[in-house]
Formats: sequence, structure tokens, C-alpha cells
Amino acid sequence: MATPPAAGVAARLGGLGAITTPVKIVIGVVLPGLIALCYWIVLYDAVTTKIDQAAKQQTNLRADLSAQQQAQASYFADRDELALRQQRQREFNKVLPADAEAASFLSSIQQVSNISGVQLNAWQPVPESNEAFFARVPMKLEMVGRFHQLAKFAYELGKIDRIINLENIEMSDPKKNGEDTVLKAKYLATAFHTLKAAPAGATRGGK
Repeated sequence: MATPPAAGVAARLGGLGAITTPVKIVIGVVLPGLIALCYWIVLYDAVTTKIDQAAKQQTNLRADLSAQQQAQASYFADRDELALRQQRQREFNKVLPADAEAASFLSSIQQVSNISGVQLNAWQPVPESNEAFFARVPMKLEMVGRFHQLAKFAYELGKIDRIINLENIEMSDPKKNGEDTVLKAKYLATAFHTLKAAPAGATRGGK
């Protein structure tokens, strides 16, 4: 004979009613706790993963920033060094230019002669002569002036940027000019310039 539905439900309720109070308390406390624990573990794991990824990304970004800062500092150092070398090269070119610059050479002679008060009567370029690393650019000079003016000419010529030597100094034909004595002077003024590097495989004489 089949059990009526109402009787089956009553039987189940009667079975639950047989569970003791401590067990009910344990079930009521532990089961929600387990559910909360599982949810916390899943959530914590996801958050931890994101935090680790963010930390790695931050580390990589800091490394990239440090590398960029080092590259920038190196660039600025190279730029400053290049500017310093260019400035030194410009100063060196004033002292020892890369070419003969005969016009500039003569202009310096004329400027110094005007400052010194001597009269530059003649000048004659002389062919260059090459040394190991530089070339000589001689020029014969003839001028007239008082002795202290001629001495001042040599002194002022030594103060200009470009190296110019005075050699083979000859003074002659002294003449009275009022209370002063005027002399004729001949100089061999020699400037210098650097020699351009020869192409690889080339030797002196064009061979």
C-alpha cells in the first residue's frame, strides 16, 4: 500500500527533528564558513595574481626608466664633450690652421705693423716647405721704422693667436729723422699649418 505524500513529508521533518542542537549549530556555523572561505580563497588568489602582475610591470617600468635616464645622461655627457672638443679644435685652428691661409697671414702682418707704427714697404711669399707633421709658410718682409717700433712689431706679432716666427732679421741704412733714427729692416716671417693626412696607401711624392 503506497504511503501518502503528506505522510512522507512528515517522516522527513521528523528525521530532521531528530538532529541534535549542537549538530544544528555546527551545520549553521561551519557550512556558511566553508562557503565564505572558498569564496575568499578564489577572490584572494585573483587579487594576488593581479598584484603580482602589477608589481612586475612596475619593476619593468622602473628598469626602463633607469635605462632611459642613463642613456640621457650619457647623451648629455657626449654632447658636452663634443662641444668642448669642437671649441678646442677651433682654438687649435687659430694657432695652427689646416691651410696656408696666406691672405690671413698677410692681414695679420699688416695689422701688427699698423699697431707698431712701422711702415711695411714690401712682402714676398716664399714657397712652402713640409716637415713631418706641418708645413712652413715663409714670407719676406721689408719695413721702415724706429728701433723701438721694430722691436714692438716683433713683440706684438708674438701675441696674435697664430704662430708666426721672425727669422733672418737684418737692420740697415740708419737715417736721422729729427731726434730719432729710422732703420730699414728685413725679416723672414714664417707661419705654419698642419698637413692633411694622405689617403691610405699613398706615400710622399704622389707614389
